[in-house]
Amino acid sequence: MAYNLKEVAKKPERLTGGHRMCAGCGAPIVVRQILKALKPEDHAVISSATGCLEVSTFIYPYTAWKDSFIHSAFENTGATISGAEAAYNVLKKKGKIQGETKFIAFGGDGGTYDIGFQALSGAMERGHDMVYVCYDNGAYMNTGIQRSSATPKYADTTTSPAGKKIPGKMQPRKDLTEIMSNHHIPYVAQTAPIGNMKDLYEKAEKAIYTPGPAFLNVLAPCPRGWRYNTPDLMELSKMAVETCFWPLYEVIDGKYIINYKPKEKVPVKEFLKLQGRFKHLFKAGNEYMLEEIQKEVDSRWERLLQLAGEA
Repeated sequence: MAYNLKEVAKKPERLTGGHRMCAGCGAPIVVRQILKALKPEDHAVISSATGCLEVSTFIYPYTAWKDSFIHSAFENTGATISGAEAAYNVLKKKGKIQGETKFIAFGGDGGTYDIGFQALSGAMERGHDMVYVCYDNGAYMNTGIQRSSATPKYADTTTSPAGKKIPGKMQPRKDLTEIMSNHHIPYVAQTAPIGNMKDLYEKAEKAIYTPGPAFLNVLAPCPRGWRYNTPDLMELSKMAVETCFWPLYEVIDGKYIINYKPKEKVPVKEFLKLQGRFKHLFKAGNEYMLEEIQKEVDSRWERLLQLAGEA
């Protein structure tokens, strides 16, 4: 359906208030909006890998989830939700289940880019009718802010500390959205919590109601790991998009579509300077790091334009 903010706001919440996510965290905002894309009459089975989202929303015997919820180990939420989907199909054929049930997995970048990638890739390749959502905060935030393969180059983390010899993480960020598009699944998208959430909601709706496997990579800033002021969450998300550090695009049956192109692309330093994990980049003598990051962002943006036929 066409996005209508007033109508979407009236839809029931499926992730309740009272969870223990940090103030200024992007993950619960992302989850709430994605679940609002479900039709009110449809049931959902949700699996979450161990991580910030799980430990803060499901503290036995309490839960913030109104739909069926499965806590999976760090590495296997893709396998868990695909197994639940397979069992559902069998039970439905036997007439033991009525109504529509949708299957959604959530995982942070640690449990998706790294530890959980094998289970995710297998579930996508097998063709299960499910959605996998990565809430990407760029590190293992729940266990102490260790670097992951989603961590941007030169970021300061507890396992890639910025010092005199090594200026933070030395490897560029893995492009998981591109990797998932090469699984040749029906729907892949990259989005972020910005503005009135139109882009996030519409992509969630497409992912949930497109038959077959779908993958959403959603930027989810972390105030502890990124070291920003709580009220800056939305500005950070906006600057990630305006600088093309985090482009908004989708891949529908192999066709790339860029959903937003900035009228004037903002320098990536405007995104980086809002985060304490990059403060060392702005010290005298470190200008080369900013230049290198800008070059990488520009290169990836140009490649995306080519894939979308807009270069």
